[in-house]
Amino acid sequence: MNDTRPEFWFYAKRYGWGWGLPARWEGWAVLVVWLIMIGVGAAYFIQHGLTAFWIFIAVMIGVLTAICFWKGQRPRWRWGGSGDADDARKDG
Repeated sequence: MNDTRPEFWFYAKRYGWGWGLPARWEGWAVLVVWLIMIGVGAAYFIQHGLTAFWIFIAVMIGVLTAICFWKGQRPRWRWGGSGDADDARKDG
């Protein structure tokens, strides 16, 4: 059987809008690297003032969101309920 479903790094959340925890090792690697960069960058930019720090944080959030859009499941508002969790893994 030929399974051509895309392998998402991040599945959509069951309730609400956005993504949950990573679904594959690639997603976990992205999250760990992102957290390390937040820690190192925060230590560096906090010394240069709060404005530089908050700009850095905003850029990093934008980067993670872009990766989730690129390699994650299509986001939409979800209410949970029966079938939504299964549908979440089949979206393409």
